[in-house]
Amino acid sequence: MALTDDDVREILRLIDESELEELRVERNGFKLHVVRGGAAPPVPEPPAPDRDPSTISAPMQGTFYRAEAPGKEPFVDVGSHVDPDTVVGIVEIMKMMNAIPAGVSGTIVEVCADDAQVIKEGEALFRVQ
Repeated sequence: MALTDDDVREILRLIDESELEELRVERNGFKLHVVRGGAAPPVPEPPAPDRDPSTISAPMQGTFYRAEAPGKEPFVDVGSHVDPDTVVGIVEIMKMMNAIPAGVSGTIVEVCADDAQVIKEGEALFRVQ
């Protein structure tokens, strides 16, 4: 669920005009936590998933894109050779595009995530041999 700047402003306006001290919304992988008058208490970081050197995993939650634009060829496909700096996809988070480097060297043997699929941090995107 992507929010526009206007959406965020409207949410903050509604909170400001209400008696709420805190608002927490969690839905379909989207989380929003607003606390009036100060910062929210720190949320403990989840433990880092074990990194399997034969898997390229999602570095963050968002919408995964296999190509730089609709209709363009995917960055990589089965049979593509990758190096640690090879861009294998993009994750979009709130209109920000984040390139995903392979992080390993090898050959793509499996594509695990579909184009425009919502992914979670640590989810397998590609298998490499």
